[in-house]
Amino acid sequence: MLETIRGGLSDLRDLVAWIPDPVAGILMLVFAALIALAIHGTAVRLVRRLLGDRHPFLRSFLSSTRGLSRLALLVLALFIVLPATPFEGDTEIIIAKILVLAAIGLLGWAAITAVDMTADFYLMHFRLGVDDHLVVRKHVTQVRVLTRAVDTVLILATLGAALMTFDAVRHYGVSLFASAGIAGLVAGLAARPVLSNLFAGIQIAMTQPIRIDDGVLVENEYGRIEEITSTYVVICLWDLRRLIVPLTYFIEKPFQNWTREATDLIGAVSLHVDYTAPVERIRQKAIEIAKASPLWDGMLVKLQVTEARESTLELRVIVSARTGGDAFDLRCELREKLVDFLQREIPSALPRVRQEVVAGTRPAAVASPQSAAPVE
Repeated sequence: MLETIRGGLSDLRDLVAWIPDPVAGILMLVFAALIALAIHGTAVRLVRRLLGDRHPFLRSFLSSTRGLSRLALLVLALFIVLPATPFEGDTEIIIAKILVLAAIGLLGWAAITAVDMTADFYLMHFRLGVDDHLVVRKHVTQVRVLTRAVDTVLILATLGAALMTFDAVRHYGVSLFASAGIAGLVAGLAARPVLSNLFAGIQIAMTQPIRIDDGVLVENEYGRIEEITSTYVVICLWDLRRLIVPLTYFIEKPFQNWTREATDLIGAVSLHVDYTAPVERIRQKAIEIAKASPLWDGMLVKLQVTEARESTLELRVIVSARTGGDAFDLRCELREKLVDFLQREIPSALPRVRQEVVAGTRPAAVASPQSAAPVE
């Protein structure tokens, strides 16, 4: 096989011997590239025909690696033909250097593709969007964050290997690592954000203070974790805005995770009523409203008198729901229906302004502090 290739290259060189050497060398490389592309296209079509509609994973693998395999075959063909080209001087060295860089890039690309496809194949067994499915969110978060961290390391390693093929850069790198001077300090400071986010991503993947689709309260903004990249986290807020937060934020600063162990939450509604209000009747109405709502998870509903102020009582209704969004909607529903109930059936229970009349003086108004805002 090798002898056949060498004989063919020798014949091709003899065929273009009448052409100037640079042009002949370029034509030989172009001819080799065309043959490589033709072989690759034919092989891909043949494999697809053999697979048919079967083996969807293999078809997906073939589609994902089509560009990589095409470029790999092209570089290989140029490597084989290059020694037979009639290039002179530094031209062959420059082309060989470019092909070496392309080969290094191909290795990095292949490694990243293998990592990503392995992660996708593993995640095929899990599905997001299921309420209270902590195991799914745990695995998805770990795999995605670790995949991005590994991809970052592979990209840095590929760039480092490519740069080290140049003598000037290699000598600079050796002197940089050997010295402990200003240059080393500057390089360390410059690399600190990248390394800190990389380590933060690995720590988040392992300890999981946050997971994909977690409900979190960050900077007084509530939202869900939409994406965790190698450097930042995307939080989809309740009004569809996106809050971008560095990875290190979730390691260095406190925040609220509303779905850390479970998605169910307890919400609270506060009402200010008059001292004459029938608390037990209001309690029964609150329980009735919660039981009639599809947002209630059937776990907890309770009304308590939490404060006795100078002129009003403070009632607090606590109620549970399956998710943070359901808890918020259920609180709004309870608040609205309880106020409507008080207005229609027990108007005397609403906070009122009383006047005290003393003989010989003008009437003085005694107002409740909560009369302007009876509901929280």
